[in-house]
Amino acid sequence: MKRPAIDKEKGPLTHKEILVVLSGLMTGLLLAALDQTIVSTALKNIVEEFNGLNHYTWVVTAYLLTSTASTPLYGKISDLYGRRPVFQFAIITFLIGSLLAGASQNMTQLIFTRALQGLGAGGLMALTFVIIGDIVSPRERGKYVGYFGAVWGLASVAGPLLGGFFSDKEAILGITGWRWIFYINLPFGILALIITSAVLHIPKVKREHKVDYLGALILVLAVCSLLMSVSVYGPENGWTDSRTIITMILGIGLTLLFIWQELRAVEPILPMRLFKNHTFSLSSILGFIIGAGMFGAIVMLPLYLQVVKGNSATEAGLKLIPLMLGIVSMSIFSGKRISLTGKYKIFPIVGTGIMTLGLILMATLNEETSFFSLSIYAILLGGGLGLSMQTILIALQNDVEFKDMGIATSSNTFFRSLGGAFGTAIFGTIFSNRIAYYLEENLAKLQQSNPEALEGFSPSNIEAITVNTSIISTLPVDLQEVVLGSFAQTFRIVFLAAVPITFIGFLLSFLLKEKPLKSGADHSAARAEAHGEAVG
Repeated sequence: MKRPAIDKEKGPLTHKEILVVLSGLMTGLLLAALDQTIVSTALKNIVEEFNGLNHYTWVVTAYLLTSTASTPLYGKISDLYGRRPVFQFAIITFLIGSLLAGASQNMTQLIFTRALQGLGAGGLMALTFVIIGDIVSPRERGKYVGYFGAVWGLASVAGPLLGGFFSDKEAILGITGWRWIFYINLPFGILALIITSAVLHIPKVKREHKVDYLGALILVLAVCSLLMSVSVYGPENGWTDSRTIITMILGIGLTLLFIWQELRAVEPILPMRLFKNHTFSLSSILGFIIGAGMFGAIVMLPLYLQVVKGNSATEAGLKLIPLMLGIVSMSIFSGKRISLTGKYKIFPIVGTGIMTLGLILMATLNEETSFFSLSIYAILLGGGLGLSMQTILIALQNDVEFKDMGIATSSNTFFRSLGGAFGTAIFGTIFSNRIAYYLEENLAKLQQSNPEALEGFSPSNIEAITVNTSIISTLPVDLQEVVLGSFAQTFRIVFLAAVPITFIGFLLSFLLKEKPLKSGADHSAARAEAHGEAVG
């Protein structure tokens, strides 16, 4: 049999070389992260144009669904074919999706093209951290991974801010304003392609391989079935509806089938042996929890600001800056401290604890809450995310074998995205159910206390408000107050629902085992050993 070839090992990259590589990776990650958040402030205007507030979370969920399902596939495929070509394929797929999303004429087209965007984004998010794991030792990784946490923080605010800016414009260069939230990706994507072509040259292992195509297909079908039941059929048709139950059962059945397939596959997409690793299993659960908390806040907070506080989309984006400050500052701080001390366990414990506190405070929001108070809550929530998100990844990459770096890292991203998709869907469902309930309840009370305020207002108007919130501004003052109060009550319930989820993450963080971080020499030796196994 022909012996596999391996590129000549060049040794560890210098700090300057690593920074050049990072510039390309961060550009790609920024694209993917932006499009998780850029629609949050623009969605209100988009769904009102297409008359579909009841499909509010679909646009986010479609993106999360495909990015989630594809993430572990990218990790495995890049292990086999090399990082750069697979990373660039992800960029091109993302750009095609962006171009088509900007040209969408209805909700169906927008949801479909957002799904295509997500297919590319799955590779951008997963492979960024895989490549970092390839070129930087765990001990030094903290100070670099902190910058990527800063990218997430920047995206968490720049996304909503750009989304608000574009959606507030009727037209730019003759094109409807909100469409630019997708078209803006094109120059950045092309830049990412140029940078990665020029600088992303890392040692690549070439070996005989066998791709588990059946496992990949089952995984995609399982994730899609589960997310469709949770994010589409459940919220739209009810949790006892036959379609909800069938897709849920199908998803669970396909998940069990996937596990069976992976246990027998020669080269599994997601090796089940990884779950024997304590750090891998725990970081997967924590990633899921953090993803749910993060996306729940990023999707719901701009909607609260626009509907309850009456802010424009641009103002809502600007008011998310405290959230970014929390994420960026704590991500960089924790990364540098980890590189300096070699200790990491304390950060996810403190981070998930602060996240939980932030969500508890978010659950006190009402029509009168000041921006100062909201800023404090947002800084706490963002700070918790910054302390937790990248730290878990460092712990994971330090504890898995080098040969499993790609699939282990992408799996962590997979579980975080899965948490985000489930979180967005569940919080969206709670929002839809509670707003209808509170509107009906509070309007009934108004009917008893001030019947004149409801003159000309029919029960059908309640459903109209839940579909299109622009109607609120046309209502009489007394009626407006009741409606806005109902929305405020709903947002409090949504944030409160996230508290037990992050609290479980806080408790689980204590179970994380702190192991010595590998140095540069240990990392190079592990890489050489992995390459030697491939050649042998």
